[in-house]
Amino acid sequence: MPRVFITGVGFITSIGNDAGSVETNLRELRHGLATYAPFAADNIPVKVIAPVRSFETDAPDQEDWIIPAPYKLKRELLRGMGPNVLYATCALEQAIADAKLSPADVSNDDTGFYAASAGSPGTLTRSINRMHQVGAMRCPPLSVVASIAGSVQFNLVAHLKIKGASGGFVSACASSSHALGFAFDEIALGRQKRMLVVGAEDGNIDAILPFAAMRALSPNPDPATASRPFDRKRDGFVGTGGGVGLVLESEDEVLRRGVTPYAELLGWGQASDGHNVAISHPEGLGLAAAMRRALKSAGVTAADLGYVNAHATSTPIGDVSECKALRAVLGEHASRVAVSSTKALTGHGLSLAGAMETAFCALAIRQGFIPGSAHITELDPACEGLNIIRATQAASPGVVLNNSSGFGGANVCLVLCPAG
Repeated sequence: MPRVFITGVGFITSIGNDAGSVETNLRELRHGLATYAPFAADNIPVKVIAPVRSFETDAPDQEDWIIPAPYKLKRELLRGMGPNVLYATCALEQAIADAKLSPADVSNDDTGFYAASAGSPGTLTRSINRMHQVGAMRCPPLSVVASIAGSVQFNLVAHLKIKGASGGFVSACASSSHALGFAFDEIALGRQKRMLVVGAEDGNIDAILPFAAMRALSPNPDPATASRPFDRKRDGFVGTGGGVGLVLESEDEVLRRGVTPYAELLGWGQASDGHNVAISHPEGLGLAAAMRRALKSAGVTAADLGYVNAHATSTPIGDVSECKALRAVLGEHASRVAVSSTKALTGHGLSLAGAMETAFCALAIRQGFIPGSAHITELDPACEGLNIIRATQAASPGVVLNNSSGFGGANVCLVLCPAG
């Protein structure tokens, strides 16, 4: 089967809007969390998010958005976008440039595109309210394609003139990992030579605040401690948005174009909890099964792993469930393999998370470091026995496992290693 490599990455995130900034903040454990003005009201129990900087997308008219250089989008493109699509577009433009792809490389029968996003709840709410207030014919004509869950792929397939496979994935916080896994399959099975993958979310009040009713968000008002996976006092996740794009290519394409990959994507696995619509299996059975399938797909074992980028979102139940799954899969290697959750720095990107953290892993592999798990003052006793690193290590992570879990018990795990 053809080997699959990551040849380009692009970032619009709470810890940076380019690879250099992201790498620095990962290395130095600088978080992107902040007090969020729209959460200031007394009846809102959460106060902190991890915002995207330099972009201003709160205005209902896309022409009033502030978009930083070097990005320039024509009015006819912006009209079909929610904030999530804007972030995805900018991130994917970065990734395409990073991979040194020409327009002909992007638009041909052998290049496909997969995306993941929950859509733009704020854009959808405004459109539906306007429809009821003034009538359907007074709504923006592109309000549907700017707001619903498929908006990222609708816009970017047209904008980039994609001719190969395309589609979107909706499995909550496992969505963009699913997109990457199935993109891997497209190349490994010889269906495509190249796949572009992007995950994106709005990251604003309409996208994040609904999780407060589930008691899933941290009420901690201190940005420095609100997101602290594996800590005994963690009390919920901090939401974030943005977009992250990746370019996946076959070995033949890498050799033909003479590019240097970030990493090789060795394989992936998935499994479901079959337990609860919103809560992870208490023993982590589905995640453990997904990890084992990923290792088998990649042709490696727990003994080969050097680092696990955990899904750990800083929720009381989810982090413990993942720790149990990790101990079960790592076995005698549990005390050696480095484990961290970069969500302590970025917040939780929902369907963006898998793509974002896979790109972090690719960056860490190329640059030779392992990001630490920040903000832990007292490790939860339920996490004992694992090598949860609290400081960044200046060493190659080697073979990496990246975990993602979503509502309904969807679990997806991806395995990466240095390109060689």
